[in-house]
Amino acid sequence: MNTADTTQTLLPSPFVAKDKVGPFRMKRLLVVLIYITLAVAPGELGPLTRGLMVDAYVQVASFVAATLLLFYGAERLFKFDIGEALRDAKGYQVPLASLLGATPGCGGAVVVVAAYSSGNVGFGAVVAALTATMGDAAFLLIATRPDAAMVVLPLSLAVGVLTGWIIDALKIGGYADVSSGQCELAPLIGRTRAKDYLYMAIAIPGLVIGISQLAQVDLEAVYGDFMLWVGLAGILIGLLVWSTSNLQAMTNGKDSPITRMAEETSFITVWVIGAYLAFDYTVAYAGLDLKAMFNSVGVLLPMVGIIIGFIPGCGPQVLVSTFYINGLIPFSALMGNAISNDGDALFPAIALNPRVAMMATLYSAFPAILLAYLFHFFAPGFMN
Repeated sequence: MNTADTTQTLLPSPFVAKDKVGPFRMKRLLVVLIYITLAVAPGELGPLTRGLMVDAYVQVASFVAATLLLFYGAERLFKFDIGEALRDAKGYQVPLASLLGATPGCGGAVVVVAAYSSGNVGFGAVVAALTATMGDAAFLLIATRPDAAMVVLPLSLAVGVLTGWIIDALKIGGYADVSSGQCELAPLIGRTRAKDYLYMAIAIPGLVIGISQLAQVDLEAVYGDFMLWVGLAGILIGLLVWSTSNLQAMTNGKDSPITRMAEETSFITVWVIGAYLAFDYTVAYAGLDLKAMFNSVGVLLPMVGIIIGFIPGCGPQVLVSTFYINGLIPFSALMGNAISNDGDALFPAIALNPRVAMMATLYSAFPAILLAYLFHFFAPGFMN
């Protein structure tokens, strides 16, 4: 088979079509323009927005960058192909898939979805990965409530394994036409760009400041305006990377770890900024008592978190975590959302195998409801 034929056997990218790059970028530039306008607005709005952007960077983005660089760097250093490992794992497929899903971010779950479409893993592995994943919201929880993350992530991992094993034991599956070809999830960038190195250079002091904050250091006394400039520089460079990218969320595994870190962290940060702004603007300007509003829902609140988890993408899930961090929803709602949500992994799942995506999400609802209401009724004050 010649090169042209091989290219035709690849599945199309579920992220962005070439003929849509123009409108795709224009939408992103519009978002960037809105963010910058809010940041330079007069009165109280500008300083509030800039402060929230700095918080988003030092509290979340810098930790995301460090985690992704460590993960992708190790993968490149040890020349480890996760897809092949899953194919050869046989009886360990489900635990490995769940472990990949529980890894912060959406990359691990996307790998499992792609491996299923390539005929390398079973349906139980897909359900395990999508059940275990918390997506990009895991980064936010780790950075701001590590105590809760130490409960949510291992529990999600265990629930993913059990759910995957049950699916395989019941021989549930066969929802897709499995292809033996490769699965190209994202276009190749092919080089480490200057903006990638610049993003990494800013992320280093950002991480130092973020760690200092976790250690309860007086940031104003130690860093002063330096923290403001690092945070804003990191946000601006991230917006540049994101707005000029042709990728939706995930990167090609053949790109350099630095490029992959810059691209994926920038994507995540845009959602985190949106969640931060949505929450604080609502509190500061709308005058809504969100806690009272959520409390009025009562016993349905965990179900609300679960239903939001069905929405594709990480933005709604980051917002749910933000509500939990600010004491607006209980741990039971967060736990239900963590189990039911598939993050950005649902996008390639829908593009590659729509029926698999639908059924895997449906099956993850059962453990989500069970676990959420166990916490709601038997441990209502846990981790609140």
